[in-house]
Amino acid sequence: MSQGMRPRVAVDIGGTFTDVVAFDEAGGAVWAAKASTTPANFADGVIDAIHAAGIDPRTVAAFVHGTTVVINAITQRRGVKTALVTTAGFRDVLEIGRGNRPDMYNLKFHKPVPFVPRRLRFEVRERVGADGAVWAPLQIADLEEVAAACEREGVEAIAICFLHGYAHPEHEAAASAFLRERLPGVRVTASSEIAREWREFERSSTAVLNAYVQPILDGYLADLERRLREEGMAAPLFAMLSNGGTATFAAARQTPIALVESGPVAGVTGAALVGQAIADPNIIALDIGGTTAKCSLIENGEIKITTDYRLEASPRSPGYPVKSPVVDIVEIGAGGGSIAWFDAGGALRVGPLSAGADPGPACYGRGGAEPTVTDALLIAGVLDPDYFLGGRLRVDVGLARRAYESIASRLGVSIEDAAAGVIRVANEQTIDALKLISVRRGYDPRDFTLVAFGGGGPTHAGALLDELGVRRIVVPPFPGTFSAWGMLLTEPRVDRIRTRVLPLETTSEAEIERLFAESETEAREALLAQGFAAGGLSAPRRGLDMRYRGQEHTVAVPIDGALDRAALTALFHERHRQRYTFALEDTPVEIVNFRVTATAPIARPPLGTSGQKALGDPRKGGRLVRFPDAGNGAGFTERKTPIFDRERLAAGLVVDGPAIVEEPSTTTVVHPGQRLTVDDLGNLMITAMRAH
Repeated sequence: MSQGMRPRVAVDIGGTFTDVVAFDEAGGAVWAAKASTTPANFADGVIDAIHAAGIDPRTVAAFVHGTTVVINAITQRRGVKTALVTTAGFRDVLEIGRGNRPDMYNLKFHKPVPFVPRRLRFEVRERVGADGAVWAPLQIADLEEVAAACEREGVEAIAICFLHGYAHPEHEAAASAFLRERLPGVRVTASSEIAREWREFERSSTAVLNAYVQPILDGYLADLERRLREEGMAAPLFAMLSNGGTATFAAARQTPIALVESGPVAGVTGAALVGQAIADPNIIALDIGGTTAKCSLIENGEIKITTDYRLEASPRSPGYPVKSPVVDIVEIGAGGGSIAWFDAGGALRVGPLSAGADPGPACYGRGGAEPTVTDALLIAGVLDPDYFLGGRLRVDVGLARRAYESIASRLGVSIEDAAAGVIRVANEQTIDALKLISVRRGYDPRDFTLVAFGGGGPTHAGALLDELGVRRIVVPPFPGTFSAWGMLLTEPRVDRIRTRVLPLETTSEAEIERLFAESETEAREALLAQGFAAGGLSAPRRGLDMRYRGQEHTVAVPIDGALDRAALTALFHERHRQRYTFALEDTPVEIVNFRVTATAPIARPPLGTSGQKALGDPRKGGRLVRFPDAGNGAGFTERKTPIFDRERLAAGLVVDGPAIVEEPSTTTVVHPGQRLTVDDLGNLMITAMRAH
């Protein structure tokens, strides 16, 4: 790092590696590095990554952090002892949940176990109507009994969710104030503080999960802040939120559930900017890391945000609902560290179990013995054992082959064929995930460009091109640290969503304006409370969740400019038809939720180096690589494949596959029958040669 630089720094913790990207706003320089994730204490990996990038913490202008602490605490059940306080008669809403079962013919189905056992779910007398009218006042005396019981039980966090608390939050506010004063060492979450939407089960679940992890995230961020300050970093500290924005550490500690997908969403933000840069607003983002593969769809430059997110949802489990704005992401357990295994029926599976960072894949030589996708890629010749992480991490192909002996023996094939088969299974699983966010939601992949990133995204993307049918694949600069780069693009952001069911046609514009104005004031005040100047805030963006009268679910519709009922209704019909294949144009339309987003703009790093010149011969040599045969067969062909150094690729370069492009953070694979082109921004464009 040159003297005089004041970089903004972003750090993203993944399952295997911790990534850092720095951007010097004055000079425009961008650089990146990786360090191994340290599960025993994630802060160690953060500090290691900063040092690996050659960053002097004392010079940092701003720090943005994406963390998996929240989702890990939930999935590993390492949160704190939590209680739930609710309206009398509604103690079991959290356990009853919804009646819909994703796997309706599964006779062994078990509902997800609530995070709060029944003995820690307490009722108090109060009642509010759906219109916010108070039917029965809150009985504070009941809360005294709740406090005493929580004290006896050693409860560390309390969630409060009263019936229709979204419409009348005053009762929840009074209850939380009482319990915070009565139990000063206990964290208290009121549902109306984090979710002003209807649906009691979903709000209860969200409040409980927030309370469950709040002490965990608070302790982690406090420890990380202490470590960074000890390193001399005086810069403001921000956490990456699941809505694609950021918040100060202090604000993030209050609503940890807003960080449930903290790291992955930053890559989607970056993919949207790549789409803008290449004049292609329809993007499918694919992020394959060491543990998972994540994908999201961007239509007309618009990132999809949902409040119907479900943790641990699968085809066989409904998971746990979270009523907090989250970038709409589909995630599967198929990454570089994912372990290959056989199920009870003898079928070959990949993931979701992962070797992680410690001990890591067998080839790391750290004690791991299970066969992983990374080991398979080494055996197939896709990865160079002498250039793993740019040569910083030495890996052993012999250990990888030993790990695959059991797979090969079970299948009755060679080690090479066993490894190639595991790669094919991982690719098929990724295609299924990509179809979940495209084909199964009414989108044609042929209308989209796939932006591939993460340590494994560029490695696997080429194998998906033909079957998925996207127009092309784009591998942006810094793909292996792309989510961290995306964090440097994100703005401080606050979302306010409020349920108020109203008929669109007969509700006055004054009433609609009043409800929007109230939410905008709340959102702006939340940003001001984080220290941002009023003059530095963007004009809030508005949107509505709408439905046909009598429907259960809604469709999100943005409002661009002044309220125009006819245009709004037409857009709703169009979006409903796209999502559900039909529109009921003679049926009255209702407003369900009012959405407001407030942001504080920041300077963004450049996407790449425009018009890069040749820096010598980009070829590094060649090696034998195993590629799957064209079509749906199970065969593989070994091809002598040229290897290119990405740092030496000039803009305008065209290479016909097969080819491999190496850089320290990832390996891009161009399959036979595909063509690689380097654009003026340094993006790698991969297309099927038949398209030329």
